[in-house]
Amino acid sequence: MQMRFLTSITIALTALTLTSCSTATTEEYEATALTSYTWQVKYANNLTSQPQPRIETFANTLLLNRNGLKPPGAVIGPDDRGLWWPTLPPRPSVDEVEQRKRPQEEAGKPELVKDVKYNLTYGVGNTQQTLPTNYDVYRQVVKAYPARQALELTLGVNDDSVEKAEPVSK
Repeated sequence: MQMRFLTSITIALTALTLTSCSTATTEEYEATALTSYTWQVKYANNLTSQPQPRIETFANTLLLNRNGLKPPGAVIGPDDRGLWWPTLPPRPSVDEVEQRKRPQEEAGKPELVKDVKYNLTYGVGNTQQTLPTNYDVYRQVVKAYPARQALELTLGVNDDSVEKAEPVSK
């Protein structure tokens, strides 16, 4: 029993070591938040009982926020998260919605979907990396950006995302 327990702990620690996070310190960085509005309509044979309706995407608009500064073309914002938003895309007409309907299907009402995708581009030495991140990292970079304060970045599993950004004390 004790041997099985030790084996389990050894396996768990090995897995943790192989997938552990790493850090990087940088003074070169840019945080972006891609804000978007997209009109979508759900289609199904029965919209109330079908668990996964087909979703059709209509018009969308995008706006790239950089380091919290107002981007050209911003018409809405900053919102309560400090983000700027593009103009609203045109709502799909009844004709457009009906054109995409298949036989036996019913169409839902057009829904306006708001979305944000965060990225952080940073440089260490001669290499530059762009990785997905989250709102908290975006905000930390926005605060550090005017002074170009050095940041310590905590990278996610397999270094495929930025999970945390903290100012480096001088």
